Amino acid sequence: MKKTFQISLKRISFLLLISILISDLNSFSDKSINENESFDYTSKITFSAVGDLMCHSVQYNYAKTDSGYDFTGNFEIIKGFFYNSDFTIGNLETVLAGKERGYSGYPLFNSPDEYLYAIKDAGFDFLVTANNHSLDKGKKGLLRTIDKIREVELSQTGTFKSINERDSIYVKNINGISFTLLAYSYGTNGIPISNGEDFLINLIDTTLIKSDITKAKQNDIDLIIVYFHFGNEYKREPSAYQKNIVKQTINYGADIIIGSHPHVPQPLEYFKTNNRKLDSGFVAYSLGNFISNQRWRYSDGGPILNFTVGKDFIRDSLFIEDVTIIPTWVFKGNRQGNLDYVILPSDSVINKNLYPFMTKKDWKDYKQSYKDIVDIMSSKSKNIRSHSPYSELLNFIKKIRINSN
Repeated sequence: MKKTFQISLKRISFLLLISILISDLNSFSDKSINENESFDYTSKITFSAVGDLMCHSVQYNYAKTDSGYDFTGNFEIIKGFFYNSDFTIGNLETVLAGKERGYSGYPLFNSPDEYLYAIKDAGFDFLVTANNHSLDKGKKGLLRTIDKIREVELSQTGTFKSINERDSIYVKNINGISFTLLAYSYGTNGIPISNGEDFLINLIDTTLIKSDITKAKQNDIDLIIVYFHFGNEYKREPSAYQKNIVKQTINYGADIIIGSHPHVPQPLEYFKTNNRKLDSGFVAYSLGNFISNQRWRYSDGGPILNFTVGKDFIRDSLFIEDVTIIPTWVFKGNRQGNLDYVILPSDSVINKNLYPFMTKKDWKDYKQSYKDIVDIMSSKSKNIRSHSPYSELLNFIKKIRINSN
């Protein structure tokens, strides 16, 4: 990577971090400090979730270096938006079967290990591995993917190495709030699972889903999150099948449901839970693509879904607040002599000085993607706020100028 290119990225990252810090300071300035205020018996976790982390052959060809592969540029700008999250989730829609199996894109994916290293560096904590590409390189590819994820100290679920692992649900406790994350896929693209090895991947089976959720409830887990890989590709509305599975999963006791697979965003809706601790949960039917080589409208970007879960320890109750989305768009092209893919936070505001490597068409697609994501995600609920980093930064600067006059 050229030095000038590195400096440009640092400048962009610095501007983004300023935006985040200003947002935090602005929020803090609105609060009065009372030294005599009684102790707050509540705790919170902030989650971030994204959709499909894909790796088509063009992506790893762009990432090729003299010594291997380098995907860090893909996430270099967007990673700053994960800094305030306690737990970041994504769907790894490829396998890491190793170089000897041959790297490949669609229809049977196998990606370099460096792709995982870049995901780790970007700030992800957890990867869903139950999807229709989990068995693209067979059982060995599935198992090696699990091993590599654990090697870099990330967590995952949806695929498993043994029946004992499959029957032991993932549980995490952050800030005194416990949660489980369960993951299931509609299928494996017709790749058969050997007899006696059904434990390798969670397929969508209502009996299995009910059993897993019941197990979590019996262990008094505060929050149950379910991540489904389901739906019809490129459809911006959930199918009858998706709605039916979601309805049953809510009845079993799920609090938050997140989806992927359609490769386009689908709406977010709130629902009343069956959790005595939590009144309302939500389903985001599809978060679309976070990164891919799918360059057409609706598939060239997707939201980061942020939400905060709080717990009142006195009342033993939960609440969800600050459900927001950060629309993102994937740039593909030449940045000062380097071919790359870059995930950018999209906005309604166009500042051409910020990304000088973008063409007129790029800016048009970038702005269209922002509008599409906001419109789709909020079509069933107007309580979802979209985070527009540059717009908010400009408004803050204007406010400072007005106050200084």
